[in-house]
Amino acid sequence: MRRVFLCLSLAAAVASSQYKYEAAGAPPEELAPAIREALQKTGAKVVASSGAVFAEVWFRSQAPSGGAAEEGASLSGIPHGALVGVIRFPAKGADRRGQGLKPGVYTLRLSFYPVDGAHQGVSPQRDFLLLVPAAEDKDLNAAPDYEALVKMSVKASGTAHPAILSVWKLEKAEPAGVKQEGEGGWVLHGAIGSVPVGVIVVGTHTG
Repeated sequence: MRRVFLCLSLAAAVASSQYKYEAAGAPPEELAPAIREALQKTGAKVVASSGAVFAEVWFRSQAPSGGAAEEGASLSGIPHGALVGVIRFPAKGADRRGQGLKPGVYTLRLSFYPVDGAHQGVSPQRDFLLLVPAAEDKDLNAAPDYEALVKMSVKASGTAHPAILSVWKLEKAEPAGVKQEGEGGWVLHGAIGSVPVGVIVVGTHTG
């Protein structure tokens, strides 16, 4: 299903780029051993038209279970704060807000933005991935609450706002790949265990 992304623009550095999917190798050695072992053995590589690798992503081989129901969230079966994957930026990266991210490895933990009025309209669903520097995140089984996870993630962004990527559960499993959707958002299709997901890996929401 094609999704409509309002107020979507790309950062100038990637505005004219096209992206494709390639298989990545094994998870990064920098990870804590337990985290590395929990990931899929082969990751997804997001490659720009120039041939430069923008990012590499590895999801969990089995989805964490036991999450409580969350209104407006598509992945509420996974506990808040659960580690669901890892991303590596070989060069400078960026999150969904356009915040610059230093080259390196980051864990991806699931969060649901608060229903407080301050986040309305940022996404069709409440699901987001918060990035945490891998060197600061070594406990595979941790499930931090919202406030604790934000404190972890601001170490990635270097700002007062966490580093985030938009994620949602797909209606059905799709072949691994990268597709352009909306007006410039590039979506990685993959799976957390058996749960098919889409993640906007390139594209900045300015609304």
